[in-house]
Amino acid sequence: MEVPYNSILEGLLFAAGDEGLTKKQLMHALELGEEEIEKELAALREAYNAPTRGLSIMELKGAYYLTTKQEHAVYHRKLLESPQSSKLSQAALETLAIIAYKQPITRIEVEEVRGVKSERPIQTLVARGFIEESGRKEGIGRPILYVTTLAFLAYFGLHSLDDLPPLPEGVDDPESAAELFFEDFPAETD
Repeated sequence: MEVPYNSILEGLLFAAGDEGLTKKQLMHALELGEEEIEKELAALREAYNAPTRGLSIMELKGAYYLTTKQEHAVYHRKLLESPQSSKLSQAALETLAIIAYKQPITRIEVEEVRGVKSERPIQTLVARGFIEESGRKEGIGRPILYVTTLAFLAYFGLHSLDDLPPLPEGVDDPESAAELFFEDFPAETD
């Protein structure tokens, strides 16, 4: 009996969750060579391309993840916007847009763009898993640098940061982009 590697691969990627798995980890777990792993990943990707499937495989920084399909993002937003889930404030949406477009970025740099304190929106975004610390900037005080996460990409139906809508001509302020990027995403009313 032939081993169903693609189903095992699918289970491994599901179990890895936000951690993802590198090709080397997959090779070790499945006891296969690199060429065989690439073949199995390609076969699983092909299976996920069917319109009847709701998942896809994403590769980011050398790791593979299961994620939802970008074209289904509108339905995922509806689920997350349902009454039992909390929405992000306008301040959090603006902060998220600034971080998405200018990452890695410090809180002080976000505040310079927004013109107001941003500690609370950053805390909210960290708590929701949309941003994370990615190290410290060299210099006085060594402030924390923030970047977006896989949860951010998945939530907004993006496969990579390259999928962010481009800033319109003449707009180089990501705070203004918040309105464009999140136009279909309602903010909480304060």
